[in-house]
Amino acid sequence: MITANEHAGQAALSICEALLLALNDHGVLPEHEIVGVLRDAAATHENATGTETEMARHRAVVALINAIIDGGNSIGRA
Repeated sequence: MITANEHAGQAALSICEALLLALNDHGVLPEHEIVGVLRDAAATHENATGTETEMARHRAVVALINAIIDGGNSIGRA
């Protein structure tokens, strides 16, 4: 069952991806800067501490961000 928090997370991800695309499309941020933003976000979660449950969530977030970087979803790469 999908919770309200999961819907909020999916909405936030979609909004952020759209913003990153727009920033790149309009020449505000070049691709390497966008990748840097994503890597910074991943690093925040890589360096997080907490319970094993919290750490599992952080690892999942890192994996998702890295998949976005690898797949180019937010930066217009194929």
